[in-house]
Amino acid sequence: MTSPSARLSLLFSSLGHFYIHMFTAFYFTIVLRLEVAWGVPFHDLLELWFWGSVLVGLAALPAGWLGDTWSNPGMMVVYFIGLGGAAIACGMVSGPAGLVVGLSAIGLFAAIYHPIGIPWLLRSATTHTGKIMAVNGIFGSLGAAAAGLVSGVLIDLSGWRMAFILPGICALATGLVMLWFLRAGRIADTASGAGGGHATGGGSVLRALTILMIAMFVGGVIYHGTQTALPKLFAERLHDMLGARAAGVGAAVASVYVVGGIMQLLGGYLADRFPLKPVFIVAWTAEMVFLVALADATGLGVVGAAMLAVMANLGQIPAENMLLARYAPQRRHGVVFGLKFVLMFGAAPLAIALVSRLREATGGFELLLYGLGGAALLIAMLALLLPAVGRPVAAATAE
Repeated sequence: MTSPSARLSLLFSSLGHFYIHMFTAFYFTIVLRLEVAWGVPFHDLLELWFWGSVLVGLAALPAGWLGDTWSNPGMMVVYFIGLGGAAIACGMVSGPAGLVVGLSAIGLFAAIYHPIGIPWLLRSATTHTGKIMAVNGIFGSLGAAAAGLVSGVLIDLSGWRMAFILPGICALATGLVMLWFLRAGRIADTASGAGGGHATGGGSVLRALTILMIAMFVGGVIYHGTQTALPKLFAERLHDMLGARAAGVGAAVASVYVVGGIMQLLGGYLADRFPLKPVFIVAWTAEMVFLVALADATGLGVVGAAMLAVMANLGQIPAENMLLARYAPQRRHGVVFGLKFVLMFGAAPLAIALVSRLREATGGFELLLYGLGGAALLIAMLALLLPAVGRPVAAATAE
């Protein structure tokens, strides 16, 4: 990745990854203050994000199609500007009805990123694909970390409205800057790069894509279920250490996602140098172990177990994306990655419902985490059925 356009694609794709994970997670910290401000129970407020989470999944496929048929950079500009405007609108609502609309708009524009930003980056990458995907992934993890930390600090300093509005202004400004680069001709929508389809039989490709799609749906339930539960889990199990301040909970969640996100560098290193299938299987097996440990952890052990679970979850992403790109035809990367995120983010409503219902039924998170651990084991077992994929000749030079 040496051309100015390729470097700009990494910059804006990484910023986009930061924003989507921040904007689709900051509500889980903001809701802790809304509980008090509006006098509405936690599980009812949590469900206000339901339609937004649905749209993050459902709108990914048409977004990917638009990227394939129109322009990946153009769609990224729409993403930044729309996401920022929706967040600003959320900060101006007067009650739950308005917030549902604003959160739904966040979900709609957030759906653009993954089927656009990831294929765009893969097309631009000419060397060290796994490392580039890992750097991009770290920005996503930093976004998840910022969701708790930034929103917690803003809530304590200026109230919950500013926790929506200030990030919205930043995203909107990013879109305007990217639009300037695009109109100046400094960003190209290249159709070349690493990650083309792997030359195997049609049956093997269909089997691989089917297994990966199932794994991604189940993985989406795990990711969103964990992300949804962590702020409340930390607020309860670390209350004596963190107190009642939102910033304390946000900082604890942030530390988990920052450290966990760095694991993607190791995941990218392994994906560049070892067969992708074993890397994928080992990561999900480790995820199962750490989620089960988190279910019964107390004190600082809660932070440690959560950190290890997030490390395993995020560390497999470079291998996952490279596996998907290896089997999918390059001209259809937008649609295929769109389908991936229809499934992954389409799992979010199920995950949110699981957290809400199990919390209401049990008063805790133990059963939820045991179930998510079992789901991680299921992914590892399914991955055993993937056709073997090593490092093809093209990858040896392209990565």
